[in-house]
Amino acid sequence: MLRIERLELTEFALELREPFRISSGEVRRRRILLIRAFDGEGASGWGECVAGERPNYSPETIDTAWMAISQWIAPRLLGRRLQDPGQARPLLEADFRGHFMAKAGVEMAIWELSARRQGVALATLLGGTRTRIPVGISIGIQDTPKALAQKVKRALGSGYRKIKIKIEPKRDLEYLEAAVTEAPGHLLMADANSAYHLTDASHLQKLDAFGLMMIEQPLSAGDLRRHAQLQELIQTPICLDESVDCLERLEDMIALGAGRILNIKPGRVGGLAVSLAMHDLCGAHRVPVWCGGMLESGIGRGHNVALASLPGFSLPGDISPSRRYWSQDIVEPEWEMDAEGYVTVPAGRPGIGVRVDEERLAHLAVRREVLTLS
Repeated sequence: MLRIERLELTEFALELREPFRISSGEVRRRRILLIRAFDGEGASGWGECVAGERPNYSPETIDTAWMAISQWIAPRLLGRRLQDPGQARPLLEADFRGHFMAKAGVEMAIWELSARRQGVALATLLGGTRTRIPVGISIGIQDTPKALAQKVKRALGSGYRKIKIKIEPKRDLEYLEAAVTEAPGHLLMADANSAYHLTDASHLQKLDAFGLMMIEQPLSAGDLRRHAQLQELIQTPICLDESVDCLERLEDMIALGAGRILNIKPGRVGGLAVSLAMHDLCGAHRVPVWCGGMLESGIGRGHNVALASLPGFSLPGDISPSRRYWSQDIVEPEWEMDAEGYVTVPAGRPGIGVRVDEERLAHLAVRREVLTLS
């Protein structure tokens, strides 16, 4: 039995080791919102809201999420008794539309709190079976094909088991050709972040020549019908990301044939309970799934590692080590990748398996709020 006594919100920022660019914008400095859930017995769990600073990837932002948590989410959860963390989901869905990233940050903190109270790893609580997770890398849009080829070469040398290449119109065919030439026979994919339209179908058909494992989210996030039309015109499997933000959209994707692969980001779809439901539905329909990243700190990455330990996550996820993005993370130990391209699931430690450096976090914090019943 869980009773949430208080929630603590903390905002801080981390500078990226290098700029990360996608079709909708560039990030150099990441504002991050952390949520810590406390019970009445001194136990706590951490969650992370993945919303960005601007509404370019999603309508949500870190500031709208903060407001949603303090005004609408916290009052629904504080003082409530939960038999298990999965009961948080219906409380956050009843008569409360959207705000999936805000909901996810709090819900995931409750899952970690529950795992810590039980003294088990979050991966174990979720039903994970893998002890190691194959790691992929996401490479942002580069200035030239040559620059991209150099990034791909370094990624291969580091051991990454999948390489995702961000693309946009005029930075696609030559860039992908350079990547394929540098990494023949390796798992390569393209991610467009909704940069194209159905009228670009004849252009996107040219991607079939590269033998990519998938093209992720080529069209608008809200458009399943046109994705289904595009999939009929191209051989490369379409993977949906932004288009599937809830279980109902996943059901639509499967029914329409709008995508053959799904990228499950727990921080984007509303948390771990809905991610589990998506994992199970995809398994029933033989749809491969993998776990994407949202430039999380080590806390969000810990939740992703736990989720990706489930048996249905058959493709390498974007679960890069801490040093891929940050000079110094806020968790100890930091997430690391071995020479074979795997991250170890910390099954022997409770919760997400890493400790938050609270002293460093306090130094970095720029905003904090404590939410209680009184």
